[in-house]
Amino acid sequence: MRTNLISRQGYLKLQQELEHLWRVKRPEVTQKVSWAASLGDRSENADYQYNKKQLREIDRRVRFLRKRLEVLRPVDYAPEQEGKVFFGAWVEVENDQGELRSFRIVGPDEIYGRHDYISIDAPMARALLGKQVDDEVQVNTPDGRKSWFINQISYQQPDPSSD
Repeated sequence: MRTNLISRQGYLKLQQELEHLWRVKRPEVTQKVSWAASLGDRSENADYQYNKKQLREIDRRVRFLRKRLEVLRPVDYAPEQEGKVFFGAWVEVENDQGELRSFRIVGPDEIYGRHDYISIDAPMARALLGKQVDDEVQVNTPDGRKSWFINQISYQQPDPSSD
């Protein structure tokens, strides 16, 4: 089951993608399809075939985004969250071997292309929810149960230059 939560930034990003696809990309590709179709025999016209395929992909993504944006619930930061791990938190954890991991807990629609985001549906995120700094959490993984300690919790993106 996919969670319908999303950060405000993630929601706006999906809205911008939809807007760009519908108002910019789709009209461009539609124009190319029309131009290629005017050249005659469509069965051997590579431009027509390619752009028609691209148009189908755009339409598929537009349909998906429209449906998804209807059910997504943007979550905004609330001061009451401070000091504990909730949706939208940047968390740094460490295991017994001293291995550090830093990530932000977000909705499943936001994790693609980001190595510093994990889904709220992930076992690590589920284990961390409601915990605070210095708490130990047990995470069930395919390799067995792992222990992690919470080093830091923030609701502001960490500054990489402060290391």
